[in-house]
Amino acid sequence: MSQADVVIYTTGICGFCHAAKRLLDQKDVEYREVRTEGRSDLRGWLVEASGQRTVPQIFINGEPIGGFSELSGLEGAGTLDDKLSAAPLVDRSPLPS
Repeated sequence: MSQADVVIYTTGICGFCHAAKRLLDQKDVEYREVRTEGRSDLRGWLVEASGQRTVPQIFINGEPIGGFSELSGLEGAGTLDDKLSAAPLVDRSPLPS
């Protein structure tokens, strides 16, 4: 289903991270997971990019979506599939990993 470029920043002991990945898996979405443990540089970038200090942080086509609550809110509102089916922008910078 997914054409969008989906990146999820996580840690291994985060229940909301597991819930977000489970939702994406149920929708057969391909995503790239980036673990943030011990990566203060990456965590600093996440705060700048998303305004959030918590994980998960989910980006769809480079747009910061938020965490699990925001992802499930998009699903509940019926707008997540549209975001996931949008083709990625060709000229955007890649997200750090």
